[in-house]
Amino acid sequence: MKFTGQLTVAAPRAEVYKAVRDARFFASCVDGVTELAETAPDTYAAVFETKVAYMKFRFKVTVEVVRAEEPRAIEAKVEGTPLGIVGRLTATSLTTLSETADGTRIDYDVEAALTGKLGSLGQPVLRSKAKDMERQFAARLAARFAAPAATAP
Repeated sequence: MKFTGQLTVAAPRAEVYKAVRDARFFASCVDGVTELAETAPDTYAAVFETKVAYMKFRFKVTVEVVRAEEPRAIEAKVEGTPLGIVGRLTATSLTTLSETADGTRIDYDVEAALTGKLGSLGQPVLRSKAKDMERQFAARLAARFAAPAATAP
């Protein structure tokens, strides 16, 4: 499955890059991510939980940042195994940042593959769930940059 999209946030590119590169910030924008821990430089482990159709899934995932070109691109590799069923999740993502008159445009390209029971649910159901997650992520990310900056008393 391939997912591509873009969104614009009202913030300078360097600030957006720093935030997206911060694993805790990034994970806070993804619904269902818990237990995030850095296991090595640029490598993270987490638990990802989601519901697809009538089934609930928990994955142990590893995310490795394989390329980071400040302030314009981040490429990552994701691998995961669902807990309790046989299967595997693999994905690669490329995020590019470019300056716009209104702030920063974020373009993303994700190539994901699911095997096992989750993969057998069918592409339409999985694609629909991924689109919902994509919308939630974009809304959370945009909201974080739209929040007014705290001022010192």
